Amino acid sequence: MELIFETLSYLLTIILIAISGAWIFLIKSMIDSFRLTPFLDKFENKTKTNPKVSIILPARNEEKFIGKCLDSLVDQDYKNYEIIAINDSSNDSTGEIISKYAKKNSKIISVSARVKPDGWMGKNWACMEGYRKASGELLLFTDADTKHSSKVISLAVAHLISFNLDALSAIPKMVTLDFWTNITLPMISTFLHTRFSALNVNNPSKKTGYFFGSFFIMKKETYEKVGMHEGVKHEIIEDGALGKKVKEAGFKIKMVRGDHLIDAIWARDKETLWNALKRLMIPLYLQNGKIAIGIFFAVLFLLFIPFPILATSILIPSENISSKILCISAAISSALIYIGAIIEVRVGLKLKTIYSLFAPLGSLTVVLGFLSGLIEAKGTSSISWRGRNYSMKDHNQDSINV
Repeated sequence: MELIFETLSYLLTIILIAISGAWIFLIKSMIDSFRLTPFLDKFENKTKTNPKVSIILPARNEEKFIGKCLDSLVDQDYKNYEIIAINDSSNDSTGEIISKYAKKNSKIISVSARVKPDGWMGKNWACMEGYRKASGELLLFTDADTKHSSKVISLAVAHLISFNLDALSAIPKMVTLDFWTNITLPMISTFLHTRFSALNVNNPSKKTGYFFGSFFIMKKETYEKVGMHEGVKHEIIEDGALGKKVKEAGFKIKMVRGDHLIDAIWARDKETLWNALKRLMIPLYLQNGKIAIGIFFAVLFLLFIPFPILATSILIPSENISSKILCISAAISSALIYIGAIIEVRVGLKLKTIYSLFAPLGSLTVVLGFLSGLIEAKGTSSISWRGRNYSMKDHNQDSINV
């Protein structure tokens, strides 16, 4: 029995050492990402033109946020633009708010999306409905719960043209509204600084392409050549899928930091947080179930397992050398998780440090949300998002390569 216990202790120690190594890599990637990602407003402006920009703003049940978003968009210092606000079959007052704003400001074009056809995700259909009304040379896609600095369009257009880009996406400040999002989002965000970091998106030799749905601008001709939102009509994470298509088609894209210029809400309450976590895992499973399950266990061990091992080692002390080594390994890996959480909370999300102290609880929430997504994706052919049920039968998800 003692031999079995020692063998298990050494096996867990090896796993914890691997977890510590992974977190050293993650922390380095986070620091490099914060340090090296270019800013939206720090560049040499080489453009003297002002092409027309069509802002495409889909909105479904956004009565609490759409007004603030439109206020920020009509207050831009850029002159040549229009705002196409699409009411996506809302059952609240979103449509009435858009109509009211459109009557007061000629820049705003109110659109009521037609009934969504089968095989389309709602937001993707709304974006296509907005595109059909667009008259600009450039298309700027944003979300109804996003707020923008008054100079953000000018900066985006000048940045796009100065660097001769086909598409540009800005990383927003992720606004959190409740305790659970405050402790959970930092644990998710740590992974964005690796494969889907701006450093990889901006590297032509890397295949990584990605857009933040809260803010990306591209040439209209580029959008049309990659198939528009029709080409990603069934994608749950449509912004990632569209960015991937643009990069794979050989177009020049760039991701920049705009967290001091753009505010975007990631989750509004516990329910939307839970659905957002499931939404991250479901497309992975639909693409490749076995690999998605492997990713789930990787996240389980990376984010959570060191904490219960450390707690058990402290609460049930042992004089065995193997147990002491296990306890030290668990302490180191747990400390590294905390360091990553603190960096993300303070530098990335600009939250109070105290939220990083809840890293174990935030990690557990992520793990359970991912598990729920796996169960839902495996047990049914449909998913629920924003009050709609979507049949995912025969629809491969291509937003994130596994």
